Amino acid sequence: MFLDFFLLLKNQKVPVSLSEWLTLMSALDRGHGKASLASFYSLARTICIKHEKYYDDYDRCFAHFFYDEALAKNPDIGEEFHHWLKTAELPELPEEWGKKTFQTWDRDRLLDELEKRLQEQKERHDGGSKWVGTGGTSPFGHSGYHPEGIRVGGMSRHGRAIQVAAKRKFANLRNDQILDTRQMSLALRQLRVLGHIGSQDELNLPETVRATSQAAGDIDLVFQASKKNTVKLLMLSDVGGSMTAFAKLCETLFSAASGASHFKAFAHYYFHNCPYETLYTDMSREQTIPTKDILKTYNSDWTVFIVGDAYMSPYELLVPGGSVDYHHHNEIPGIEWLNMFRRRFPASAWLNPIPNNYWYGESISLVRDVFPMFPLTVEGIFEAAKMLRNIQQRRK
Repeated sequence: MFLDFFLLLKNQKVPVSLSEWLTLMSALDRGHGKASLASFYSLARTICIKHEKYYDDYDRCFAHFFYDEALAKNPDIGEEFHHWLKTAELPELPEEWGKKTFQTWDRDRLLDELEKRLQEQKERHDGGSKWVGTGGTSPFGHSGYHPEGIRVGGMSRHGRAIQVAAKRKFANLRNDQILDTRQMSLALRQLRVLGHIGSQDELNLPETVRATSQAAGDIDLVFQASKKNTVKLLMLSDVGGSMTAFAKLCETLFSAASGASHFKAFAHYYFHNCPYETLYTDMSREQTIPTKDILKTYNSDWTVFIVGDAYMSPYELLVPGGSVDYHHHNEIPGIEWLNMFRRRFPASAWLNPIPNNYWYGESISLVRDVFPMFPLTVEGIFEAAKMLRNIQQRRK
């Protein structure tokens, strides 16, 4: 059944030899695929893909073959543009360009102008003010000085792009981090709210003494349900983009939360910059779940931590279609989704990996208007946990 997948890889110029394919078939015959598509994905890539430059092509072929996704890569922006932007050398620009006053357009005007340039541009441009290129003052391209534009390819330079017209690959957080995990785990223990749950199988000694004395010395045993932690923790984590610099710290928190035994339940989902109509169960494979399903599945008894730097263009929070992803149009503004989470989960807080003395900017202010924000430090988690525990106790 996998022969067509092999032919698809060959057709897409992924160099897979017949010998490698036979090795893969032998590995599957010996049970190394574990009857799991996820295991087959990793096994096939390990055996057949000899260089990381072919990983994206392999992923596209895999998604097309097994999930019926389109093979085209960023269909609105041609491969020639990606080549120009990838190979271009950034020009030396005068320092005063970084202080220049720029004409700014709203998001709709930017999208219209980008479409025009994609149709008209015939060559690579570096350091210009109009075309899609690198450096310069154009609002289109990457590594330039324009404060509000659409980044096409490249890496973030100032973190102010309104949208990003590129296929961006994100990775899930690891849960096997050890350094500082114990300290964070101890801080998370402050979330615990103990309550009597289950069958009455524990002797209540004070009540037994009282009942026995009232019965004139006849032993009257009083039992109660044992105390158990009632806290259920839901964690939403921002990954990719500006959060890449904080991946290690976030992985430490994730390890502490997912490995903790002091929660009644734990659930975790991913997003990028701001939650919209879908959240990710697996960011690297782009496996999603509707956000409304999350809001229905988890009741208001859950405690929620949202982890992110809240650093984004205000468009991403305030306008429909403001998502940073050029290929994604969100009908509902991000700030409305945040308000939905806040209303659904009164015991919720935002953990920010950026030190709190750098919490300036419109997007951070907007998020802080919705959620109480704490620094992603042991002390910050400790303070947030105490606040959330008090909220849960008042609600019981």
